Amino acid sequence: MTPVDVHQGKGPLVLGLPHTGTHVPQDIAAKLNTEGQALADTDWHIHDLYDGLLPDATTVRATFHRYVIDANRDPGGESLYPGQNTTGLVPLTDFDGAAIWTDEPTQTDIAGRRVAFHAPYHAALQGELDRVKNLHGFAVLYDCHSIRSHIPFLFDGELPVLNLGTNNGATCAPELEAIAWEIAQSSPYASVLNGRFKGGWTTRHYGQPSGNIHAIQMEIAERAYLTAEAPPWDYDAGKAGRLRPWLKDILDALVDTATELHA
Repeated sequence: MTPVDVHQGKGPLVLGLPHTGTHVPQDIAAKLNTEGQALADTDWHIHDLYDGLLPDATTVRATFHRYVIDANRDPGGESLYPGQNTTGLVPLTDFDGAAIWTDEPTQTDIAGRRVAFHAPYHAALQGELDRVKNLHGFAVLYDCHSIRSHIPFLFDGELPVLNLGTNNGATCAPELEAIAWEIAQSSPYASVLNGRFKGGWTTRHYGQPSGNIHAIQMEIAERAYLTAEAPPWDYDAGKAGRLRPWLKDILDALVDTATELHA
């Protein structure tokens, strides 16, 4: 299986999907314990949730699981949230703080996975951002994520449904942040801007508005589109059908606003 799946569109929007993949090579899977083999921290069905919302969008999807290596982490291993609980480039625990390996990866293992998985994903993502920027003069990266609503190891209380992250406004033009936040607030879903999730390494690395590449992350609480936040992690078409129009409005508005900004 190739580490990244790319579908090219003609529009200026690129959807990043770093955490929806579930492939774990057999040699790596054999080193996971029971907790790890459950793959509980997958961004379940997030590619289905966004499928077809913007036909001209490009999608870049990692096919490998985040336990193999996390495509949304600094390849150098720097923490996204210093002083807060988080998981690393190759996680040693799940989101509940439980160990996931019977045989933890070595630095040699991590270096090999960086080359085999992390680097190809980001080469593809950079390539698509460059391609659409060449077509339009700008590019908008929208990084798609989801997570369980209650994870005491990572945050207190219940997570809002729509969590927009721009690293406190650094990763996109203020006009894009403003329109996405306006639509999120007008939706029936609890929302927050730059709360617990301010944008991962992908958003922070590629979001260079001065270079005409804008990036924004959306972290969605899984209660909004799954039947239950527990195995078998079933997609709820009814819930998703109520959420998808709001996501489409955000995507459409980001494209329209960025197009006007760069006209």
